[in-house]
Amino acid sequence: MTVLTGRACFSAVAVLTSARNEVRLIVMNLQSIASPQFNRNTRSSSSNSPTYGGREMSLLVLVLSIAFSPCAADVGDFSPCLHFFYKSWPPKGLEGTPICQRYNNSYYFATLYSRYRRAPWFSGYLYTVPTGKRPTASWKYEPQLAYPGADGNMMPFLPGPVDQNVVESQAVKLDYINSTFSRGHLNPSLHHQTHACRSATFTLTNVVPQKTGSNDGPWEVLEQAVNNTLSAYCLTEAYIVTGIIPYRDNDPRIKNRVAVPEYMWSAYCCPKYNQSLPEELKDTFPTFAAVGRNDRNSTEEIVPIDKTAKKPIWGYDVRTMPLETLEMYLKDRFNTTVSVFYERCAESN
Repeated sequence: MTVLTGRACFSAVAVLTSARNEVRLIVMNLQSIASPQFNRNTRSSSSNSPTYGGREMSLLVLVLSIAFSPCAADVGDFSPCLHFFYKSWPPKGLEGTPICQRYNNSYYFATLYSRYRRAPWFSGYLYTVPTGKRPTASWKYEPQLAYPGADGNMMPFLPGPVDQNVVESQAVKLDYINSTFSRGHLNPSLHHQTHACRSATFTLTNVVPQKTGSNDGPWEVLEQAVNNTLSAYCLTEAYIVTGIIPYRDNDPRIKNRVAVPEYMWSAYCCPKYNQSLPEELKDTFPTFAAVGRNDRNSTEEIVPIDKTAKKPIWGYDVRTMPLETLEMYLKDRFNTTVSVFYERCAESN
């Protein structure tokens, strides 16, 4: 069993100490409800008794998870999940908070998260041939962004108000409700085989505000094309990294909270592949990259617009390109060298 040490142990103690009184009141109230003396008449006559909803229960769950679960440093360090990157080498050049995405005590992918944007810079994962149906969306959040000493497993949003520390540290479901944006997966459910692996992708630390015309249009076509290509021709592990390109200046935000990207990008590395490739796919191995528009009003120097596209998807085009070209655009926008794969996936086939 992993024990709490160093900074993680200090963080857990700090959270437990600060929350002690509030949790004690919650527990006392729950105990009174469970008591035989607590009946319907008692409830109706106790007008001064507090009512506990989603926020209090969320806090109780978070604190109990610290008290009764071994704590792992799943936020702030890629060490436990380096195997999701080619040669255990995460993309270089971008700064953010690493998250090893843990669900039901298993790691499923890795994310570099921006606390300031309340959205990810990228997610890295291993592709597996999908089977079965897409899971029903059960959206989750990352407890360790709100409470550093909390359990590292992503947790589902409970009904009712969300704990304020969670609200301040990351996106929540309310951010996307009645907005003009969909929840755009960076690591899509489509690219995974097991139900658990697919379910793990439904965390808001893995999504960005994406226009429906992109998410349900050209970007979905790209995800399916990558699925078809890798399932047919990649012989061993395929490593995928999908991320975003911000606006040059001020990013628009939904609900004045979650930053909207101007573009989305994706790249894969398949070091071992079938040499009998059809002519149209010979430039897609061992690496492949693409950039998709998320704003139909953006200029066309990165991704041109197909003027013949139908109105719902007009302006949300995707352009495929060599990995080197993608990295050129990333360098230009981030004003630093960005390397997606170790030595650009240059292993001899």
